[in-house]
Amino acid sequence: MPALFQLRPTEARDLPAIAEIYGDSVRTATASYELEPPNAEEMTRRWQAVASRGLPHFVAVADSREEVLGYAYAGPYHTRPGYRFTVEDSIYVAPMSQRRGIGEALLARLIGTCEGMGLRQMIAIIGGTEPAGSVRLHSKLGFRQIGRIEASGFKHGKWLDTVLMQRALGPGNTTLPQER
Repeated sequence: MPALFQLRPTEARDLPAIAEIYGDSVRTATASYELEPPNAEEMTRRWQAVASRGLPHFVAVADSREEVLGYAYAGPYHTRPGYRFTVEDSIYVAPMSQRRGIGEALLARLIGTCEGMGLRQMIAIIGGTEPAGSVRLHSKLGFRQIGRIEASGFKHGKWLDTVLMQRALGPGNTTLPQER
């Protein structure tokens, strides 16, 4: 059965839909510890910051309508130069599009692209009280849990833990990296 969606690099025209998907998550879920949804202008600034570093940012779109169903990107894990071969992944899927393989497809593309860029580690910082779906997704694609920060966030009237997961990219730390 053919996929009902395609993956492609994010374009400026996708940003209002991305802001809507992320905004819904900010308002209703605990994956992000933001309390107020950023507007499309702020999401544009964030997208440009990722793109200016040459890092990947993808959307999943419905085959028939180019409707954005989800998005994923790799951002810097930290800004200090010693972390330049490590990225943090972010994945958000619209509520009506969840459990259709979109998150897995986006994460797999992100991993492959980052490996092709010579990056060596990918970190997932998974927030919330019920991160089971995201933990399962990351585990399925080779991430391992490396820690939990208890009661590190407070949202929707409750304390939230943060799960840390990590995956080697390409040869990981078995060889020295090539400068990008």
